[in-house]
Amino acid sequence: MPIIDPAPKEILDQPKIKQRIEKARALGVPDEMFFEIMAHAPGYAEALFDALYEPHAKGNVDHGLKEIIRIGLARLAGDGYSAAQRSALARQGGLTEEKIEAGLSDFETDPQFTDAEKWALRYGYLMYREPKKVNKEFYDQGKKYYSEAEIMEIGGLIAIHYGLQVFLSTLKLAPKGN
Repeated sequence: MPIIDPAPKEILDQPKIKQRIEKARALGVPDEMFFEIMAHAPGYAEALFDALYEPHAKGNVDHGLKEIIRIGLARLAGDGYSAAQRSALARQGGLTEEKIEAGLSDFETDPQFTDAEKWALRYGYLMYREPKKVNKEFYDQGKKYYSEAEIMEIGGLIAIHYGLQVFLSTLKLAPKGN
């Protein structure tokens, strides 16, 4: 049971919230519990969802790769709610549980990942564990594989998802059906 009770139905039925719930349903991430809790402050629910959705579901970086990073960050944050969810878009693109687990373990030596993917996975790994290693040399290496806009896409994903996942972990949310 979450620490915060769900928002009243009349808030969840507001057009802007309903629109975002439909986008989340199509993507598969987050589930409705996110809106049920966050909609106590509808403007924040809208802004937070948009901030999560933009770097995760849009952009030029492979969505499956971003999904692996998102799940790894959720695990790091202790957010079982977000870690248990899976993007339908990533699954449609061929992302499997086996590849997720490979991307969250010894990806550096795994031949299924390209050097570019390894850099992005390393970025997600280092940002909150060893941020001093995310320096000019690190970004220069990333520029071999990604445009600066794509690096911002990955960095934005890391920053927004991890911060919100730490917050969600304190609320004791569980995916629907758990």
